[in-house]
Amino acid sequence: MKKSFTIYILISVLIISCKDVPAPEEPTDVRVPVTLTSIDTTGLQSYIDLNATATYLVKNVIKANATGYLNSVNVATNDYVANGQELFSIKTREAKVLGNSINKIDPTLGFGGAIKVLSNTTGIVTMVNVQQGDYVQDGDALVTINDAKSFAIVLSLPFELKKYISIGQQLNVVLPDNSTRTATVQKFSPTVDATSQTQNVVLKINGKQDIPENLIVKVRITKTSSNKAISLPKLAVLSDETETDFWIMKMIDANTAVKIPIEKGVQTEDKVEILSPVLSPKDKILLTGNYGVGDTIKVKVIKDK
Repeated sequence: MKKSFTIYILISVLIISCKDVPAPEEPTDVRVPVTLTSIDTTGLQSYIDLNATATYLVKNVIKANATGYLNSVNVATNDYVANGQELFSIKTREAKVLGNSINKIDPTLGFGGAIKVLSNTTGIVTMVNVQQGDYVQDGDALVTINDAKSFAIVLSLPFELKKYISIGQQLNVVLPDNSTRTATVQKFSPTVDATSQTQNVVLKINGKQDIPENLIVKVRITKTSSNKAISLPKLAVLSDETETDFWIMKMIDANTAVKIPIEKGVQTEDKVEILSPVLSPKDKILLTGNYGVGDTIKVKVIKDK
């Protein structure tokens, strides 16, 4: 009886011990999840967008050509007027007082007629300073007209960027509604702003002018251009803290990526030109999952972008 009890105890201890033995761990997947990209050969441009203002360079002030009373006012603010168009008529004090009497004596004299004030330019009326019946003196400002031919886009260009622009060059102008126009570089201001060290550049819009005055637009200036550049997305290019050394992670087989030092060229908002080494369209480069990894890593491709 005692011997059977001892055997029972030993079997029980053995069973419990077996339950406490941990099961062998399954091997974990240490591969880094990544996405891939390849080179782009569609060409590359490096450019900068600068603000510019739409304005009229010439504002004509039409003045009274006689002293007297405004007999008629034929213009209002925002009117478009043509060169030679009658804007006002002025009746002198003498004509107003004596005109009818003298004309009754001799109608052929035509005394007492109003003196016409004509526009000397074609453009848009921005300000009318008088109204019918006002008394004005010779030389008084009556109306201001923006000369339509003087409309321009004025760009404040940092002087260090002047080498990228020349007279007659065609530039793209982007409006706030994302519509675009083409403008020609007409002339440079002979002075530079003392504070900002910028030089005004006058651009003329090609074709019909339909841009309102004082609108702020963007002018795109191309700094460098290459039609045969080999480039990669910015995310694919890595660098050290001082940004002196650059590299990419290139796939050498289906599961392995290695560090490849590169020399970069033109850089845009989303692309970087690769000058060396020479990459081919078949090369697969890590786009994500490449940051903070070793020189050689095992990877698992999630998406080939």
